[in-house]
Amino acid sequence: MTTRNMDQQDAMAALDYDLEEEEGEGMTLIEHLEELRQRIFKSLIAIVIGAVVAFIFRVPIFKVLEYPLPKTADAFGGKLIATGLAEGFTVYLLVSLAVGIVAALPVILYQTWAFIAPGLYEHEKKYAVPFIFIGIILFAIGITIGYIVLRFPVQWLIAFASDSFTELVTASSYFTFVAFFELAFGVVFELPLVLTFLAQIGLVTSKTLTKKRPVAHVGMWVAATFLTPGADIYSPIILGVSMSCLYELTILFIKAIKK
Repeated sequence: MTTRNMDQQDAMAALDYDLEEEEGEGMTLIEHLEELRQRIFKSLIAIVIGAVVAFIFRVPIFKVLEYPLPKTADAFGGKLIATGLAEGFTVYLLVSLAVGIVAALPVILYQTWAFIAPGLYEHEKKYAVPFIFIGIILFAIGITIGYIVLRFPVQWLIAFASDSFTELVTASSYFTFVAFFELAFGVVFELPLVLTFLAQIGLVTSKTLTKKRPVAHVGMWVAATFLTPGADIYSPIILGVSMSCLYELTILFIKAIKK
């Protein structure tokens, strides 16, 4: 009986010591909020720097983004149409901001990881940095493929009613279309990362993904037709094939991690 009481006292003493140690090392709510503010502020600085650099080089950036646009789309010597006094400046500003966000993506992901890392276990922390790099690489691959495919929906939409209308493409409408299209490809290519993360926290398994494979592929191909705003046949096919390949790659990736 005495030995049992001593063991209980030792256990309670060890628990009290651990709690005191955690309280000493832990952060208060105010400190967490202050750290979050600093992380957001650093991310915003990176976005602003990226946007300023993009605005300085706005002319070559716009030439690259305008490349998929057919020259027959307007009647003003190959230039997009600005319908308002400030539309040209506004479009330059918004596109520069979008490019700045993409350029600052590594900083944003790092600041996010640095904020949540203290709350992770050691075996979870080792996956954080690879996930960040993989996420950046997949997003870059997605927007690159999206840019290659972009000319197909643009050309189809302009040629669709060319017999009845003279298509005067405004800068705002064109770059809004480009941003949506590129974002769709970039986000879709994050599919392996999302599914692998869900597998790491136990919400899905490779067996579940394998079992649901037929339904998943049909759903992804249906989604590909809605995510590509043009009615051409090339964009949904390329996006559907990419999503199916990424899904199968994710199953192999999850199996490798679990081993």
